[in-house]
Amino acid sequence: MRSWIARHPISFMALYTVFYLTAFHWLEVNITVPAIWVHCRLDDVIPFCKYAIVPYFAWFAWIPFTLFYLLRHGERSDFWRVCLCLFAGMTIALSCYVLLPTGLALRPYRVYGSDIFARLVRMLYAVDSSKNVCPSIHVLNTVTLMIGYRRSRCFDEPGRRWMRPAANVLGVAIILSTMLLKQHSCIDVVLGAALAFALDAAASSLERSGDVRRVPQRL
Repeated sequence: MRSWIARHPISFMALYTVFYLTAFHWLEVNITVPAIWVHCRLDDVIPFCKYAIVPYFAWFAWIPFTLFYLLRHGERSDFWRVCLCLFAGMTIALSCYVLLPTGLALRPYRVYGSDIFARLVRMLYAVDSSKNVCPSIHVLNTVTLMIGYRRSRCFDEPGRRWMRPAANVLGVAIILSTMLLKQHSCIDVVLGAALAFALDAAASSLERSGDVRRVPQRL
């Protein structure tokens, strides 16, 4: 199985995408009453901003773009590290939603306006309920990608150095958008970022242990 995954990274990504979408749909249908309503005082201070829908939706394109870019231009180890951290993190988050269902009551009663931004927010609210929110998968994946841009040496090349600061700007904008759209509480954001950093630390630990095993022991 492991060798098949190594030889077919695109098929592996496609299979996980199907699994994730199926699991998320099941949660949306079956987890209807949150056990915990997530909220903190800072959530009440952050204003609603319909324009934040732009970076929020950019997330959906940024993930596949980064994975395919690393697959084509980066070292294979960089691709697999980002890919597996993303997929492990999303699986853990989905498990959290099952074990401890969470929800939000932060969204505005009505989103006014006929402009494209207001219509997109209303569309988002219609297809994505305010349940299953903690930790935030949006933030988990965003932080994981930002770490990937920082770690991968393919972005050291002169023609690609601009991609690191661009990724940081986009990443911060996406994280802020989750709160400005009232899609997530600050608590969801913090826990999503913490999960991303924890998985990155676990990946580093596994890599170091693998390096140690490969070093021949001197007699």
